[in-house]
Amino acid sequence: MSTSEVRVLVVEDDPVAADAHALYVGRVPGFTAVGAVHSLAEATRVLERTRIDLLLLDLTLPDGHGLRFARRLRAAGHPADVIVVTSARDLGVVRESVSLGVVQYVLKPFAFPTLRERLLRYAEFRASAAGEAAGQDDVDRAMAALRSPRPAELPKGIGGPTLDRVAALLRAAPEGLTAGGTAEAAGISRITARRYLEHLVDTGRADRTPRYGQVGRPELHYRWLAAAPAGASTGSVSKV
Repeated sequence: MSTSEVRVLVVEDDPVAADAHALYVGRVPGFTAVGAVHSLAEATRVLERTRIDLLLLDLTLPDGHGLRFARRLRAAGHPADVIVVTSARDLGVVRESVSLGVVQYVLKPFAFPTLRERLLRYAEFRASAAGEAAGQDDVDRAMAALRSPRPAELPKGIGGPTLDRVAALLRAAPEGLTAGGTAEAAGISRITARRYLEHLVDTGRADRTPRYGQVGRPELHYRWLAAAPAGASTGSVSKV
């Protein structure tokens, strides 16, 4: 194992999600998933016995809140950086995360391209922040590596213009849309509309709920999540 690799510990109470996040980490060049733990006590034990460069930290753990844990790490002078991975959409929590030096805030659920983009941006930050700045330009470049918007790579079968159009339609429909209604409004097939709507759900920008009629199977309605904080990537929706 190269000493230049970023060693990552996943702290997530859901074992299935923890394993998935660790698998995602292992697929990004330059990153190694050291392990996945399900409580803050387990995380503390790992941090005491091995080098960890980066925590993928959930906020709701069975034995405490992730941000309080991050605060204790900072007070103890631990050098590990933190990427928050959570479903918490409270902007007050986002602001507190920033005040604690959290380097990224990623909303669950998300697809692999979203986490890969955040990890690669973090790697760029580590590289640009090494050594001493020659001047303000070097400082600005280091900060921009984390903060500059950069759309994540879209999965196969998802195109940017169509995704923008579907997202705009959904955002303009507070009551929500079905795949059929989206298809008609966007001028695409129902199957294509469903694929794009599911992508928005997977990347945390929309949710879906079944609505039951008098007969037949329930119909899925998709609704834009207006409270999603800035920076929660759809992949490439630049207008929303």
